[in-house]
This record gives sequence, structure tokens and C-alpha cells, in this order.
Amino acid sequence: MARFNAREFWESHEVLEVPWRTGRSEFYHGLILYASAFVHAQRDNRRGVQAQLAKATRRLAPYRPVYLGLNVDAILAEAERCRRRAARGAAIPFPTLHPDRALIQGNEPELEA
Repeated sequence: MARFNAREFWESHEVLEVPWRTGRSEFYHGLILYASAFVHAQRDNRRGVQAQLAKATRRLAPYRPVYLGLNVDAILAEAERCRRRAARGAAIPFPTLHPDRALIQGNEPELEA
């Protein structure tokens, strides 16, 4: 999350690929797609932003409302806001992710990897 929050979206994407490849977690895949949307935003590729956010939304939606300490509902709301801004040519804000350890249930398969 530190790389994502530092707007190092490509690096964040790369870091998340390691656990994703190990366990094939759709949740991690969704976060990878979410990060890649902001790589496209940094390159001013609005179509790429919209496409990646749509894919990320499909992958992350099953994990609502909260998963692995992340407020998935808030991530999805921000994804939709950014997608709409990209569609109309407006500036795309760069979000941050703030996991809350208290919200980790402890039975998430990703914790076993």
C-alpha cells in the first residue's frame, strides 16, 4: 500500500503480482487492475483508465463491503468517480488506500499464502 499511496502505481502493481501469482487471488488481481488504472492516468490515457477501472470493479465487487482490512465499498465508489471523470475528460484524482488491521477477519485465504 505504501507504493500505491506514494503514487508509485507501476511498482505497486509489480509488488502485488507476487502474491497474486502464488495464490491466484481475485482480490489481489482486482487491486493490480486498480493500480494499473492509475498508471494509465499518469500517462493521460483516459480509455486505459476507464477499461482498467471497469475490470478492477468486476474483480473487487465480490469482496464488498470490507476485505483484508480494506474498505472495498469505498474503493469501488472511488473507482466509479474516477471512471466518470476520465470519461468526461476531467482531471483524475489519485486515491490512497488505508487498510485497517482491525477489519481483517483472519480467515481470508490470502493470509495463508
